[in-house]
Amino acid sequence: MNKIENNLLIIGSGPAGYTAAIYAARANLNPHLVSGLEPGGQLTITTDVENYPGFGDVIQGPWLMEEMKKQALNVGTIFHNDIVTSVNFDDKPFLSKTESGKEFLSKSVIIATGAQARWLNIDSEKNFKGFGVSACATCDGFFFKDQKVIVVGGGNSAVEEALFLTKFASKVMLVHRRDTLRAEKILQDRLFNNKKIEVIWDTKVIEFLGDKNPQTLKQVVLENIKNSERSIIDVNGAFIAIGHDPATSLFKGKLDMDDENYILTKNDSTETSIKGVFAAGDVKDKVYRQAVTAAGMGCMAALEAEKFIAEEF
Repeated sequence: MNKIENNLLIIGSGPAGYTAAIYAARANLNPHLVSGLEPGGQLTITTDVENYPGFGDVIQGPWLMEEMKKQALNVGTIFHNDIVTSVNFDDKPFLSKTESGKEFLSKSVIIATGAQARWLNIDSEKNFKGFGVSACATCDGFFFKDQKVIVVGGGNSAVEEALFLTKFASKVMLVHRRDTLRAEKILQDRLFNNKKIEVIWDTKVIEFLGDKNPQTLKQVVLENIKNSERSIIDVNGAFIAIGHDPATSLFKGKLDMDDENYILTKNDSTETSIKGVFAAGDVKDKVYRQAVTAAGMGCMAALEAEKFIAEEF
């Protein structure tokens, strides 16, 4: 077995993981980072990024992640293109094993495995991801000024996205499979009182239609669940808001989580229920879910890990 003793292991490689690596490396912790299944995280499937501070022009999500990775490498982060398959937080140093057979014995661990938006998983959805179909209104709503969009879902996040999109879109249609919303009453009141929003009940999306060159969403095919009637509506954008799944299955039973499997951390801290184990980014944040907040938490986690190591070892 390839055993690697280290100060700090960072699991995950989105904005939280990369930022944690930059700060930890600059603190001479010589961090090791295991990239995981999707190096760069959700930003690698995001095209235009307009809201990351410091860039006057539109930048590309994959490019931003490459630059963060480069910066982490330049200050001394040791990268492993691998997947962590098991962790043991019962004993110190913490033991993490990877798919390729590496074993990390770490004084501290930062978890930055992120979360993935749930998609409808219909074939045509993949064709228009980033070209009209999105899972983040705060990221992409700006591109749909004075246009027609739909939001798919019926919970808090769907209603919040629909309300947010009314700032830009000329019309927002909320498509929901049931005849009632799951969202909080106060949000429902705001939704029903907004003249820009129309709710389409008992309906699911069957297909996305549009142009191929360039990729442009033009229409969606809807099906009524009760009578199976189909209809086609013209839209410029579609926002899927049926929830997120944090990538935390590896840590079940090992760390405290909420009922949606997001890792719980202490107030004003990234420290988990295990001292020396920290969580940053979308793996613990179901409220903001922005690259900049994930990066901020990555910074926090690195500073807290540095303090923990200095005090404990």
